[in-house]
Amino acid sequence: MTNMATQASLRVGGLTPLSSTDWPGQLSAVVFCQGCPWRCGYCHNPDLIPAQSESEIPWADVLAFLKRRQGLLDAVVFSGGEPTLQAALPEAMREVRALGFKIGLHTGGMYPKRLAAVLPLVDWVGMDVKAPIAAYARITGVQDSGEPVCESLDLLLASSVAYEIRTTVHPALLADEEVVELAHDLAGHGVKRYVVQAFRRMGCRDEYLCQNATRSQPLQQTCAKLDALFESFTLRVV
Repeated sequence: MTNMATQASLRVGGLTPLSSTDWPGQLSAVVFCQGCPWRCGYCHNPDLIPAQSESEIPWADVLAFLKRRQGLLDAVVFSGGEPTLQAALPEAMREVRALGFKIGLHTGGMYPKRLAAVLPLVDWVGMDVKAPIAAYARITGVQDSGEPVCESLDLLLASSVAYEIRTTVHPALLADEEVVELAHDLAGHGVKRYVVQAFRRMGCRDEYLCQNATRSQPLQQTCAKLDALFESFTLRVV
């Protein structure tokens, strides 16, 4: 029987019925959880930042949709916003797994203890590592925001959960040398699978960032030697 408390408390800001990119290699539905504590200027889902929204989708409706997709989809990805912001996330994951779906998670890693609580429930994690630690506040707008990310990264790497670590790069926020520095730091930390993805204007409401996204050199050139650092390295520029 569905947990009524979870129905009432899990705040869902959006739902993508089918995606092949949010968990590479899996046909997934994506549940966008409402709320995020950070204010990244390049955020492409700014409507999900507030803790509440007038257009939230009831969790019961999400479950009803997923029941109709049993046998048609491989997985459900909990994205955001920041899914681990919500205390109802673990129970929501259990309900979805009971329907036979694999579970994916997108996270910024800002809540290590909450990430630790859901790692046993997930099959794959896409974790954003946004910058070298010293530069984190520049990206997130929140002081000392990099410290919990280090702890979350350690937890993820110590687990048996499949993962992808990724960094979104905007030339006005992250210099080329910082991209290279971060890649070397992550490789030294034991990261095996890393993705660098170029900033996309879609969804971004920061006019300055949208108008100043021209790079001094192609991102391909900056990342030319990074693939040697990892078992799997991907550059996403589209």
